[in-house]
Amino acid sequence: MARLAVVSDTHIPERADAIPDSFREHLRSADHVIHAGDFTTAAVHEDLTDLADGNLTAVVGNMDPQNLDLPSVGTLEVEDRTFVVTHGTGSLHEYEERVARIVREEGGEDAIGVAGHTHEVVDTTVDGIRLLNPGSCTGAAPATARTMLTVDIAGADLDVTVHEQ
Repeated sequence: MARLAVVSDTHIPERADAIPDSFREHLRSADHVIHAGDFTTAAVHEDLTDLADGNLTAVVGNMDPQNLDLPSVGTLEVEDRTFVVTHGTGSLHEYEERVARIVREEGGEDAIGVAGHTHEVVDTTVDGIRLLNPGSCTGAAPATARTMLTVDIAGADLDVTVHEQ
């Protein structure tokens, strides 16, 4: 079994001061960390890389500086599952359909999509593709709470838990 910690939309320091301590513990104890974009500073990316002990898959968000030099789409193989990570940049109109299309193109029919951008927690299936959005781990507006996900993976089985403050 493996555990992922999934965060997005930190927006530090523009909209929030820090990642909550309890969330930092989830990030430290995970086997791998995913960040779906909008760090907004290189310092936050470095902090998360340290918390993840280098086991970080991260993508660029629409608010990230170019010097982060992150891909727009990343993939991660864990146990028997493929995760496709993208920020989801663009209009909120047809957001889920757009992300599902990217996931299918990059990872195939059985891939799991991880995206951010909306600051809203999502765990849904769109056109056969499971989509996860951890919301904003700092509660950056327009979020109404600080949220993140942990995902326990055992073979093909996933157990997704929402953590909220």
